[in-house]
Order: sequence, then structure tokens, then C-alpha cells
Amino acid sequence: MPSTLRTKPSPMYRDLAVYYDRIYSRHAYRREAQEVVRLVRRYGRSGGRSWLDVACGTGRHLELLRHRFDVVGLDLSRPMLRLARRRLPGIRLVSGDMRSFRLGRRFDVVTCLFSAIGYLRTEADLRRAFRTFADHLRPGGVVVISPWVAPDQFRPGHHAVDVYQDDLVKIVRASSTRRQGDLSLLTFDYLIADGPGPFRHVREVETLRLTAPRRLAELLGDAGLRTIWRPPSRGVGRHRGWLIGVAPGNAEGEI
Repeated sequence: MPSTLRTKPSPMYRDLAVYYDRIYSRHAYRREAQEVVRLVRRYGRSGGRSWLDVACGTGRHLELLRHRFDVVGLDLSRPMLRLARRRLPGIRLVSGDMRSFRLGRRFDVVTCLFSAIGYLRTEADLRRAFRTFADHLRPGGVVVISPWVAPDQFRPGHHAVDVYQDDLVKIVRASSTRRQGDLSLLTFDYLIADGPGPFRHVREVETLRLTAPRRLAELLGDAGLRTIWRPPSRGVGRHRGWLIGVAPGNAEGEI
């Protein structure tokens, strides 16, 4: 998950950022980007090709979109942005908080993917972020959000183990989940070997808000956008669905 709001960045978005792409090497970035483009073309009516990806992380989605759209990326984590800049020379990449960034321009598309919106822990923060997204849309522009898990789908007490290895790096990640009210807490224990010597252990706890899709749509609508909820289906995003908002305006055309 790309990074966003944190008062103290977790290890994954700080000193472990260099391992991020290895850890998520099996994530379906290409299929996900294709699905988002289909949604944008269906609902967007601003007639342009400018695209802002909020919480862009290391730029994997932007890498797939840059040849068809005029892309800009934003993320709070400077280590993640350094990696994105290596991947995307010549692309504007900005450090900023999704609740309050001001880029001085509007876009045909604003996306927030890989469940990054879940890091906003209060409805007040969600309202601020959605208002900021809406403020950066052109008339007829579209925002597409990949939400975090819905409250009735979250599984406390779930355990999983993932392994990544290549000739240089070996990573084992064990995870467990628990719930505190409207918050989901994900504990990750990493064993990392990078060169000679023993494995080192790093623990991080990620905290993401559990918000029902209907409530997310209401909050996005309060930002002045017409909202559409695409429920989970088979394929990309099948567990979480898509939240879409369309800005009012008279612009016409296909993106």
C-alpha cells in the first residue's frame, strides 16, 4: 500500500521503502491500471488527459499510465518518492498530504489506489481529503478510489506468511490482524537478509480505518461530486470495489 497520512511514518514507508517493490512484486498493477482506465473512460466527461495519482508510492501505476496520460504523482513518503523518481524520470512527483495538498492546477482524473484512503483515521480527515480531491478536478472530471476493506469483510485474527527471494534479497513477512472499534490493526513481522550475515527482524503496525462503502460515498458526495459505488466483482478489486466521484460541469468529450 502506498503511503499517505502519518504523524510518524512506519518502517515500510521509511527505511524499508527500498524493499517495497519486492514485497509487492505479485500485486496485479497492470490489471488494476487497466480497470481504472476503463472506469475513467466510462464516467469521465472533462475531455482531457491529465491524471493525478494521490499516494503514488514508488510509481508503479504511473509507470503504466504515463504513455497515455499526462501524469503527476503525490505521496507523503520522501523515500518512496525517491524510488518513484528513479522509475519515472521527467514526471512531476510531489511530496504532500492527501488532506491538504495544493498543486495550483486541476486534473481530468484523480486516483487514490491500493487502499491508501484507509490510512485516514477519522471522518474529518476523509472529508478534508475528498474536498481536496474535488478541488483538483476539472468540470466533468472523475475521481477513482480503491477503498480499504469494508467493516463486514474484515477478519480479525487472520494470519498469513509471504516470502520473496532473489539472488540478493530474502524476505519473509508474517502478518496478523486485529480490530479496535472502527480501526483495523495489521502487525507485520519481517525477516530480511540483504547480503551476508543473519536475518534482521523489523516489526511494523499499520492502522487503517474501516468505513462502510455507503458512508464513503456519502462523504465523497458531500464534497460536491456525483458518486457511484461499483461493488466487488470477479477480477481486479473483487474484494473491495471502487468508489467513483464525478465533478459537475458542462465539459464534454471522452478521456
